[in-house]
Amino acid sequence: MLCIYQFWVSGSMKVVIIEDEAPAAERLKKMLVATGRGIEVVAVLDTLAAARAWFGANGSPDLVFMDIQLSDGLSLDLVRAARIGCPVIWVTAYDEYWQEAFEYNGIDYVLKPVKRERLEAALEKLGELREFFERRYKDLLEYKEDKYKSKFMVRRGVEFVSIPVEEIAFFYASHKLVCLVRKDGAKFILDHSLAEIEKQVDEAAWFRVNRKYLVNFAAIRKVSGLAKSKLKVQVAPEIREELIVSSENSAAFKKWFGK
Repeated sequence: MLCIYQFWVSGSMKVVIIEDEAPAAERLKKMLVATGRGIEVVAVLDTLAAARAWFGANGSPDLVFMDIQLSDGLSLDLVRAARIGCPVIWVTAYDEYWQEAFEYNGIDYVLKPVKRERLEAALEKLGELREFFERRYKDLLEYKEDKYKSKFMVRRGVEFVSIPVEEIAFFYASHKLVCLVRKDGAKFILDHSLAEIEKQVDEAAWFRVNRKYLVNFAAIRKVSGLAKSKLKVQVAPEIREELIVSSENSAAFKKWFGK
C-alpha cells in the first residue's frame, strides 16, 4: 500500500477522469484545475473499453476520479480486472455501491452533483493519507538505517580502522576465525561470528552462500548452474576454493539474486 501514496513529490499530480457524461466530466476537470493544487488531467475516458485501453498502454496516474455506472458497464469491473495501482475517488449518483467501492483503492465516495466543498474535502483526505504514508515510509527507512551496520571496525597493527559496508566484498570463516575481505583484496580479522554478522547487514544486499561465506551482491561476478540444482558463484576479489550454493539453498539464492 505504501507505493499507492508516493506522489505529489514534484508539486503536481496526474489525474484521470472516467465519466460517460461529457458535461459532468468537463465540469469536474475545471473544478480540479481551479483548486490550485497543481492537478493535471491527463485523460478523460467515457467507456470501460477506453479505460482498459488507456491503462493497458500507460502507467498508473496519481489519482483516478471514476464514475461507477458507465454506458458499457460497471467501472468496478475495471478495477477488479486491471488492478489499478493508485487511489480512486468514486463519483456517482448511486449510493448502493459504496461498500464495494472502498475495497478497490477507494479513498472517498462522492455523490453527484459534485460540489466544490465536497471535492476539496476529498482532496484534503488524499493529502492527509499521503502525509501519513510518507511519515511511515520515512520511519521505515530510518529503522532500516538503525538496524543495519554501516561500517565495521577492524584492527590494523596497533590501529583500529573503520571500513564502510559498501567497501566490503565478503566475509568468510576459516579455522575458527572470521575475516572481512575488502573489494581491493585487503583482509582483516573480526571478533564476530558469521551468524552475528549476517544479522548486522542488510539481507537485500548480502547472502549467506554457504557455511563459510557471506557475500555482498556487488561482489558477485558470475553464477553458473551445476548438477543436482547446485550453483557455482564467482566473486571479486577471486578466491582459490569453489564457492558452491547447495541444492537446498539454490532456490532462495536465485530469488535473492533476481530481485
